[in-house]
Amino acid sequence: MSAMKPNPKFANETPSFWALVRYASEQIGYSNRAKKGKVKSLRRYTYNELDEFSKKLGIDDAIVRRVTHYLNHRADVLEKHVEKQLMNREIAEELFYRLRVKYKPTCHLPLNKQKGTKHHHAYFTCIINILTEATLGGAVFDDNPSRLLTIKDAKGRLVATLSRRLDGAYPGVQDPHAVWEVKEYYGTTTFGSRVADGVYETELDGYEINEAAKAASRRVEHYLFVDDYFTWWDCGRSYLCRLIDAMHMGLVDEVIVGREVLVHWPDIVSKWPR
Repeated sequence: MSAMKPNPKFANETPSFWALVRYASEQIGYSNRAKKGKVKSLRRYTYNELDEFSKKLGIDDAIVRRVTHYLNHRADVLEKHVEKQLMNREIAEELFYRLRVKYKPTCHLPLNKQKGTKHHHAYFTCIINILTEATLGGAVFDDNPSRLLTIKDAKGRLVATLSRRLDGAYPGVQDPHAVWEVKEYYGTTTFGSRVADGVYETELDGYEINEAAKAASRRVEHYLFVDDYFTWWDCGRSYLCRLIDAMHMGLVDEVIVGREVLVHWPDIVSKWPR
């Protein structure tokens, strides 16, 4: 099971709930400051901390209590499950070459956009493509979308065209059953705005996919893959929190982290209609 699947306890929450989640995270902070000799940890929250400023915002007591529970659940998921799944470049590289030898893929194996010693295969994207091809067993999928995703309704009328190209679609970019995007940041030594932009992109895609699916009266599965321990854990834990929020808001079906792709992604793909 994926560590980052939505918890049904927090399904169908109100806009006030999510407004407080973001506000509390910003006001109190996502992480505790690291003390000398100790590892920086994600913040746990108390009802009294949230209640102190929630009263001034006119938020119901029941929402404050549920948000407190959710924020602590979010931290538990990240520290107890997600951290263990994240890989670094060396691990991802070894896994990529092992899978390439095992499956002898014919799918697209893209290179990253970096230069010099950092220019190599986009290991995580390649791993995803290899596993998708192997699980589908010959069924067609788009492993390198070069066009925008489009969705038509039951009468064949175009109802939506997404703003961004994604990283994969099944069976293709026209009326897909499932789409996915990949945020892998191997080899980075600093934390920049690219990760923040990646989170916002996923949220935008989620809004557009949901509106398109509603207009077409059909469902489109939407998955996000993330990896690199340094980028996402050492530097970007607050953005992992935002991704869990986006998932529970229904903007992405699941976030698949690092090595859990090996088992969980084939399980998802095997259930797609042929």
